[in-house]
Amino acid sequence: QVQLVESGGGLVQAGGSLQLSCTASISTLLMQHMAWHRQAPGKQRELVASIRTGHITSYVDAVKGRFTISKDNAKRVLYLQMTNLDADDTGVYYCNGRIGTNEFWGQGTQVTVSS
Repeated sequence: QVQLVESGGGLVQAGGSLQLSCTASISTLLMQHMAWHRQAPGKQRELVASIRTGHITSYVDAVKGRFTISKDNAKRVLYLQMTNLDADDTGVYYCNGRIGTNEFWGQGTQVTVSS
């Protein structure tokens, strides 16, 4: 069973920065697609950023220019660097990895941005 463990969430003031990490129990090279999703209170979970084979990245419009997704395969870690945070970024952030048709999720880490 693949395990993904997120860390790095917390409380930050608007305009601040946070870096989230997601450590995988197996080599991240095996996952052709990894992503960060978030779920704000009362809203559906949404895709925030993804990275796929070849380090090809994509972002939802709301975070473009502020968030950066990256992966360190040697450490088996997926990152999400978040800058210029605002209240709309508040939510639980989930790491996601995909191997073939199998999908894996972490337990989530809370990010709260105070205005």
